[in-house]
Amino acid sequence: MKTSLLTLSMLVFLLFWLPITKGELKDRKDNAQAVQVPILLYHRFGLSVADSMTITTPVFESHLKYLKENGYTVIPLRQLVNYYLRKGPPPPPGSVVIAADDGHKSIYTDMLPLVKKYHIPVTLFLYPSAISNASYAMTWDQLREIKKTGLFDLQGHTYWHPNFKKEKKKLPPAEYEKLVDMQFRKSKDKLEKELDIKVDMLAWPFGIYDEWLADKAAKAGYVAAFTIERRHANGSDNVMMLPRYLLINADKGKAFERILAGSASERKIIY
Repeated sequence: MKTSLLTLSMLVFLLFWLPITKGELKDRKDNAQAVQVPILLYHRFGLSVADSMTITTPVFESHLKYLKENGYTVIPLRQLVNYYLRKGPPPPPGSVVIAADDGHKSIYTDMLPLVKKYHIPVTLFLYPSAISNASYAMTWDQLREIKKTGLFDLQGHTYWHPNFKKEKKKLPPAEYEKLVDMQFRKSKDKLEKELDIKVDMLAWPFGIYDEWLADKAAKAGYVAAFTIERRHANGSDNVMMLPRYLLINADKGKAFERILAGSASERKIIY
């Protein structure tokens, strides 16, 4: 009797489980090909290139003009995340997402006017220790003004932008875990209190992440997180590790076109 049951179980496994598994793998491959969305990441703007993270304001506007004139649609990052969370359909072909990290004051002075002009959605990832404190950062009042436009989604970037690799090396495990928990929760709490918003998306500082950090972020209430891997987001990606193109001023003209086409080359990121 036991032998018969074992044989029957094996037959069920072979007849049903294997075909479903192959089908699931095919669906994942199809999803990866069907969804190809570049998330364009900016940091700061200006009339000249002050550092490696600065994009001149005219170059930024050239990006927006190219997107508008060539049939691309800038969608809210939330729309893409909802697809991964199975709360919405796949983004349409030609979708692009725009994000900016850190909360530099040029977001207010340079980016905001162009966002209004082209009427595009943008997601800002902020680390609140700098807001209204650091000379390079925006103020809470400026962020409240930005929020009123309805064009910006304001999200988290930890509390003070730590390098988790360095912190993990120098701190005992318990202290490191305490630091990570603080960075996720204090950032979220401060942004929600000051701006009256819901914070549930996270940009990994310096693009540093691992499975343990992703699990910690999820437990802290984040439903999606973002790296600086230089490729399109596709349907098979982990929602806690979605890639973004960190742009520099050289990413203009043909270089920008290659990014949108998904044929941009890899490069070492220097903060």
